[in-house]
Amino acid sequence: MIVEQFRTGGDRNFGYLVADEASGEAMVIDASFNPEMIVRFAAEHGFDIRYIFSTHGHDDHTNGNDAIRHMTGITPLLYGDTCLRNGVRVEDGALFLLGALEARILHTPGHTKDSISICIGDALFTGDILFTGKVGGTGTEEQAFMEYQSLQDKIMLLADTTKVYPGHDYGLSPVSSIGHERLHNPFLLQKDFNAFLLLKQNWAAYKKTHGIA
Repeated sequence: MIVEQFRTGGDRNFGYLVADEASGEAMVIDASFNPEMIVRFAAEHGFDIRYIFSTHGHDDHTNGNDAIRHMTGITPLLYGDTCLRNGVRVEDGALFLLGALEARILHTPGHTKDSISICIGDALFTGDILFTGKVGGTGTEEQAFMEYQSLQDKIMLLADTTKVYPGHDYGLSPVSSIGHERLHNPFLLQKDFNAFLLLKQNWAAYKKTHGIA
């Protein structure tokens, strides 16, 4: 499996291309501000883009969708959409085949209600729910609770060796792992939701105290 991470612009956005090396089949995740960069990389390396996903509907993750649809003829997919290629609906547990690889959709609401993470082999593309050393922003206590559940009941069930590829370069490094986040991410170290929420509410002070950018 090949994973290529792109700095697409915007607010330190990341976009991704994932490819099955044997078949050359590939998918794009969060093309965002510079889909041309990703499509050009695919063409230069002989990859055939089969699917395009947005991890959620915020404009900074979807603003390249019209352009990449025009360039590839493929309609980008968000949570709840049905893929025209295979008839599979983008929902929790849905599987999309990519050569010998299998991409599994995790519905991980919190940052938004439509947020998804995509698990392919030992890689997890988390969009804006999990960054390295941080988690995604939420505007209400209800959203924070959904985020807490998504993190604890889905993402933290994955193997420690699973690599974490976030939607922005907001964290301590561009890539992390479930094991590292489990041990070091302050939000994942909280004993319950109330402690998690309290940290979110006091995050600015926590960052200042601990020297976190």
